[in-house]
Amino acid sequence: ARTAQAARQIFESRKIDLAVIDLNLGGGNNGLGELGRMRDLDPEMMGIIVTAYASVESAVEALRQGAYDYITKPFANDHLKAVVRNALAQKSLFRENRFLRRELREKYRFENIIGKSDAIEKVFRVMEKVARTDSSVLITGESGTGKELVARAIQFSSERANARFLPINCGALPETLLESELFGYKRGAFTGAGQDKAGLLKAADKGTIFFDEIGEMPLSLQVKLLRSLQERECYPLGSNEPVSFDVRVLCATNRDLEKEAKAGRFREELLYRINVINISLPPLRERKDDIPLLANHFLRKYEKSLNRSGMRFSKGAMRL
Repeated sequence: ARTAQAARQIFESRKIDLAVIDLNLGGGNNGLGELGRMRDLDPEMMGIIVTAYASVESAVEALRQGAYDYITKPFANDHLKAVVRNALAQKSLFRENRFLRRELREKYRFENIIGKSDAIEKVFRVMEKVARTDSSVLITGESGTGKELVARAIQFSSERANARFLPINCGALPETLLESELFGYKRGAFTGAGQDKAGLLKAADKGTIFFDEIGEMPLSLQVKLLRSLQERECYPLGSNEPVSFDVRVLCATNRDLEKEAKAGRFREELLYRINVINISLPPLRERKDDIPLLANHFLRKYEKSLNRSGMRFSKGAMRL
């Protein structure tokens, strides 16, 4: 486009992935202003600013307006091509990320949890109430009852749906590794710590962290976790400087934590902290009405993967 006005007409009539814009467009038009207007209409448009009059101020302002890059004249064509390729690759990643988030949100909608029994309907009602809050939730139930599925459904229906969901299995890692994963560490904190690493509490900032099988967490680590959740900050291993975080906490266990607390195997104060709202998931033997629904759900799933149709259970098989 030879003028800013012509560029606007093109932008408004066609889908533009990327614009290379001169800083000085003539006629009193500023490239940064045009970039800002374009991104107001399409926040995902990538913009590259080009100028022969580079300054720190204009570079900072370009980035503030959302420019992908800032190139000074004279430039090599190969350099500009490389920047354009990288910008389009990043835009493609944005699109893929958005698609995957939409897929995840569809997958973990409440409606996708199979069941219509009174027991599971009761769970749905509690989930709907807690999803929009920021309260800590303890999900209890036997192995295989779908505790992580419920946790993810709560996350994707919450105000933190666009932020990270980080699950950590407290029973799968030894204490020292679990501590470094949770709180992070500074370079040189221990043998093999070649660089700083943010812990999961910080990595989940503005999102949700899910402690699976929290009843397996060692007592000494429970004390540190309790302090971190109370203060909303933690100390990476080898550091005296606290790191703040803002996370929602969801936990799951197949143990009776009240009994564990009375036996001295679980910190009572931590139980109060994580058990603000309790969701108890019934085992399938207590919701037998849901067995046909689940059986047919999985049959449809495998029917699709086997490229078959019309598969069904006999009455005898369903009765069993």
